[in-house]
Amino acid sequence: MAVQFLFDGPNKAPATVLLAHGAGAAIDNPVMAMLAERLAASGLRVARFEFAYMAARRNGGSKRPPPKVELLSEEYRQAVTDLRGQIGAGPLVIGGKSMGGRVASLIADDLGDQAKVQGLLCFGYPFHPQGKPEKLRTAHLANLRLPTLICHGTRDPFGSREEVADYALSPMISMCWAEDGDHDLKPRKRVTGRDHASQLDQICHSAAAWIATL
Repeated sequence: MAVQFLFDGPNKAPATVLLAHGAGAAIDNPVMAMLAERLAASGLRVARFEFAYMAARRNGGSKRPPPKVELLSEEYRQAVTDLRGQIGAGPLVIGGKSMGGRVASLIADDLGDQAKVQGLLCFGYPFHPQGKPEKLRTAHLANLRLPTLICHGTRDPFGSREEVADYALSPMISMCWAEDGDHDLKPRKRVTGRDHASQLDQICHSAAAWIATL
């Protein structure tokens, strides 16, 4: 079955961004929608897709946890193939929110070597499970070859700024920090004077500027 996409942004954009969702929220959840809208407002074409387990939930299935990352990786590869069939040639950046970005990162170099994708964009990367900082999900990030941007909150419980500073990350990875941001990049307005919308405006503007350099 062909992968179904939710599109935002102009058809003739300089680049397309493929985004997958996090473990517990679908592609039309508020944060995913805000990210897609703001990337599109920066002139990018954005395609969102759901993994099969989340699509099953939407269709009345049980709320099972995500399957193994190996299966999700194969689903992501299929999404890239199907999207390429629709958009043809042109720059394609893969990524997603939380788990979606992690899955994309696991296949990024392979797809990059095949010239199928040109970059990796992650929002709120889950460097470790919440409350378990010793269980890192960073081994493959040390030697990542594909240009990568990780947009991350400084107080994200899946990896704070202080924790990330100690990780061995590839020089191909750039960090874009959302000041006082949580896992959704949301700041505390009483601390920063900023709301979620303005924070995402800035983050997505920075992401679009980074994509323009690829």
